[in-house]
Amino acid sequence: AVGRVLIAAPSDQEALLESARVQVARGEGFFAIEPAKAAAAAAPRDWRPLTLLGVAYEQSKRDDEALAAHRQAVALAPNEAVPAANLAMYLAGHGDLPGAEALLRKAATLPSSTIQIRQNLALVVGLQGRVDEAEKLARQDLPPQVVDNNLAWLRAALGQGGGTRTWEAVKAGS
Repeated sequence: AVGRVLIAAPSDQEALLESARVQVARGEGFFAIEPAKAAAAAAPRDWRPLTLLGVAYEQSKRDDEALAAHRQAVALAPNEAVPAANLAMYLAGHGDLPGAEALLRKAATLPSSTIQIRQNLALVVGLQGRVDEAEKLARQDLPPQVVDNNLAWLRAALGQGGGTRTWEAVKAGS
């Protein structure tokens, strides 16, 4: 359906955004870059294409461009949780856990915050070795069994390499 809309109206911002979202969701960020750029050009004050562009650049291993897109999205929408959370997870993945935590703490207080954002905050706090604080954060949203399983995973991940870890190191299992 998105493809048909784009054939009829190639600059339709919502269709461009959806096209980029689909590619990012598939892990094919390279193919999301052009529709996200076009959506950003169509609506230069909209943070949504920029945050998608940031994730697309991340998936394409274009770190400098990813960071710039995430920062631009946050600058456009300082009171939106999603761009702040996406920048935070980019920072966490690149070893800046304190920077990620600060952004996630702010994002978690915004009206547009989600359970995923609050759980990412718990993860980032836990990756810094503050497991008790991470547990308190996690228990605010999740059932006890899920939190217990997540904490067991976190403790095992932390036990493999010392006090703090990057998200990339934990994902890689190293």
